Amino acid sequence: MTDVESRPGEMQDRRDSAPGEERITEHEVAGGLLGYVIGYGLAILLTVASFLAAQTDLIYQPAVISALVVLAVAQMGVHLVFFLHLTTGPDNTNNILALAFGVLIVALVVLGSVWIMAHLNENMAAMTAHQAGTMP
Repeated sequence: MTDVESRPGEMQDRRDSAPGEERITEHEVAGGLLGYVIGYGLAILLTVASFLAAQTDLIYQPAVISALVVLAVAQMGVHLVFFLHLTTGPDNTNNILALAFGVLIVALVVLGSVWIMAHLNENMAAMTAHQAGTMP
């Protein structure tokens, strides 16, 4: 890392800072109180849109699940940018890689569990009428 100018005329040494200690200036998109207020407003807007999509007939019914997935991904993006301050800057490379690895692990666990349950359901022996009658 190199020295970064924090205020006009003042240099700040960033070579000995840990990942995640980078300061967010108020000039960035997600910086300062205004960034939190914008993020909060967008999160509320996306939440209300999700409830409207699920409870009204504004969206074709088979496409409601797709609309909810899109709104959920958008809300995750709002949280990552405005509250967790993940950006595409060079200071956030480790954070983005850690997030991608976490998403990979969660996807493997969920998809692996669904796969195992599907195969167990196929390979289970069928229950006879006598076995079904003796169940409590």
